[in-house]
Amino acid sequence: MSCSSNISKALFFLGIIYLSSSVSVFAEQNDDPALVMNYYQDSCPQAEEIIKEQVQLLYKRHKNTAFSWLRNIFHDCFVESCDASLLLDSTRRVLSEKETDRSFGMRNFRYIETIKEALERECPGVVSCADILVLSARDGISLVGGPNIPLKTGRRDGRRSRADILEQHLPDHNESMSVVLQRFASIGIDTPGVVALLGAHSVGRTHCVKLVHRLYPEVDPALNPSHVEHMLYKCPDAIPDPKAVQYVRNDRGTPMKLDNNYYRNILDNKGLLIVDHQLATDKRTKPFVKKMAKSQDYFFSEFSKAITVLSENNPLTGTKGEIRKQCNLANKLH
Repeated sequence: MSCSSNISKALFFLGIIYLSSSVSVFAEQNDDPALVMNYYQDSCPQAEEIIKEQVQLLYKRHKNTAFSWLRNIFHDCFVESCDASLLLDSTRRVLSEKETDRSFGMRNFRYIETIKEALERECPGVVSCADILVLSARDGISLVGGPNIPLKTGRRDGRRSRADILEQHLPDHNESMSVVLQRFASIGIDTPGVVALLGAHSVGRTHCVKLVHRLYPEVDPALNPSHVEHMLYKCPDAIPDPKAVQYVRNDRGTPMKLDNNYYRNILDNKGLLIVDHQLATDKRTKPFVKKMAKSQDYFFSEFSKAITVLSENNPLTGTKGEIRKQCNLANKLH
């Protein structure tokens, strides 16, 4: 057999292997497509602009919606999948995530429906509630002075609430820093990312029921005495009425702005929650707290990376899940 014949056969064999490999990869990508930028550019070209416009209109009327959008992405995407399961109402058999103790104080869910209705008028049955939740968070972050974060889309909606496993995934503000870091690491967020995401405590407020254990029966000695007086004024009852709107602003200096003032506050022992205090004192996180206190650019850079990872946590894509008609109900309930 000639040398040229052997080379031809070898090249043919390699070609077959390459073709088989390419077909296999394509099949995998086709079955489980990845999130992409501008997913709706053909199916609903105005989708992202409509969401942004609605978020801006709602923010003008109700400033606190921006904080709600930010909290939504954390509570939804952290619990197993970024699939808008947070938005589902309770049924006779299943408790919704948004009605659990961990979701205390969350609100403005009805405004997600306002955004959904605007999209349905333009492109019925096209844009998922999961993508609305993520993009409204992105636009809300920008409105309160945070960074502009390019986020991918193409998520589909889950059909069930995950209230039964919520506490296995979502870190609590009273847990140890080791537990908090481990929970974040489980979805791919590193230590500087944890420090940056907790910088979301720069905006909004903390309800008294979440912090009175630091005031009664004894004041936590770790708290800055100058801040304790304000906290006691805002939370005068050891057992607050959970229905009463009693709260302390997370950052008295710039309460409506996402900035690095939070880090200066917690280094000065003015953090409201146990997790805030731990962040500023734990040897694993304190170096990053100091760095973010000095540089807002560094804070925004790490915050953007962490939000991106969070938003891409185990999404439903392709033929998985559904596109809900209403964000609070799975389609089978219509």
